[in-house]
Amino acid sequence: QVQLLESGGGLVQAGGSLRLSCAASGLTFSSYTMAWFRQAPGQEREFVAAIIQSGRATNIYNADSTKGRFTISRDNDKNTVYLQMNSLKPEDTAVYYCAASPSTYGLGYSSSYSYWGQGTQVTVSS
Repeated sequence: QVQLLESGGGLVQAGGSLRLSCAASGLTFSSYTMAWFRQAPGQEREFVAAIIQSGRATNIYNADSTKGRFTISRDNDKNTVYLQMNSLKPEDTAVYYCAASPSTYGLGYSSSYSYWGQGTQVTVSS
């Protein structure tokens, strides 16, 4: 069974930082594109960042709203993907979801991902 387990969410003041983790099991981690999405109440699920392992190369893609503030990374030995979030803003408040896709296409669309974690809450106060 495939499982994605997020952790690291919490309450932080604007300008602060959080590091989210997503531990994956039940899949060949290095073969999957990993991504983070977020969803605020009443809003659509929004793409945050994705990371692809292509041989020895690692390619990352960020939403415009998170470029320069959020950094996605992965540790294939630990089957874990991370999201380092700096300079947090109140508008970053959302449930953050980890996702896995067997392909390298359609990375910004939630329908492209086969597996999802349960989400972790990030709240940024002003």
